[in-house]
Amino acid sequence: MSYTVLAPPQSKKYLRLAVAAFFFVQGLSFAAWASRIPDIKNMLHLTEGGLGTVLLALPLGLMASLPISGWMVTKYGSKKMVLFGAILYAVTLTFIGFATRTEHLVIVLFAFGLWGNLCNIAVNTQAVAVEQVYGKSIMASFHGLWSLAGFVSAMIGTFFISVNIPPHIHFMVIAVAAFAIIFTAYKHTMPDSERNAGEEQPMFVKPDRDLLMLGLIGFCAMVCEGAMFDWSGVYFMEVVKVPASMKTMGYVAFMGTMTGGRFAGDWLANKIGRKKMLQVSGLFMATGMALAVFFPYMASATFGLLLVGFGVSSVVPLVYSAAGKSTTMSAGMALAAVSSISFIGFLIGPPLIGIVAQMADLRFSFAVVGVLAFCTTLLSSKAKLIQ
Repeated sequence: MSYTVLAPPQSKKYLRLAVAAFFFVQGLSFAAWASRIPDIKNMLHLTEGGLGTVLLALPLGLMASLPISGWMVTKYGSKKMVLFGAILYAVTLTFIGFATRTEHLVIVLFAFGLWGNLCNIAVNTQAVAVEQVYGKSIMASFHGLWSLAGFVSAMIGTFFISVNIPPHIHFMVIAVAAFAIIFTAYKHTMPDSERNAGEEQPMFVKPDRDLLMLGLIGFCAMVCEGAMFDWSGVYFMEVVKVPASMKTMGYVAFMGTMTGGRFAGDWLANKIGRKKMLQVSGLFMATGMALAVFFPYMASATFGLLLVGFGVSSVVPLVYSAAGKSTTMSAGMALAAVSSISFIGFLIGPPLIGIVAQMADLRFSFAVVGVLAFCTTLLSSKAKLIQ
């Protein structure tokens, strides 16, 4: 897909703000759900095992939608699909709050993953188009808005919990805010007239070697990201031996530099080049993991996860940006292919750590993740679509 819009500076600004708004809506909606998981667990009287099984519905919905989402974005256009996906994502969020039985929650979470991924592919396709208009790297800042929205939404959730606002009211408030943002921003998104809308497209397309390489880079980074989300607290408790009150220290360090790194990532990528940025990102991740493994003390492990967060921050945005420039398939299909491979890493990272830890120990499993992180550097050196 090639966008040839030569927008004046004012129009460029509105295009960028509109796409950023849709990233913000996604982060706002997802974090609202995440902040109320413990409350919904208690409301439905779920055990830890039961909750774990229920939570699988969301990534299953996401994975099921990957090839369909790319096809829909390619056939009907990213402008229409980002609106369609964002509205359904916000509506489905409200349904989560009204689920009164476990099977209802499973169905709604599956749909939440389905619409969330459709919106994700569409908004990233829009972001690739806006980046082409700017003629420089701006993708990381869009993903930074997702992270910032997640932080804002988590704070809103904390407040609602403190004043005993039930989840369904909380989710309705977030949905209303999302609708206000969606309908304000939509008219400024990239028009579909700049592409061959309606052209017949196959639903399943095998990605070429270059896209597979990008997917593997994303895979390695997202194994690392998934490990930090699910296991950093456990690592600090069991290996670093911090007090219970300090167990989130590593996670907070990781999230802080991941969010900040996304806002600085575009400037650095434009300064040193995208390929070098990815190589440096892999080195940061691998070095950070090595510090946490070989020096499992609070200061060194926390500093290590600061490095990991910064390293992770720009990998997926840069990989998605490169995928959108594929000449062998449309941006939507290319993004869906690369997202599929990358997201498998996010899914298998946490269980991989558990399996390796069971066979050896938690430090060794983190070392394995560190090796995969270093593979980001090695693979980036060979990726032809990254310049």
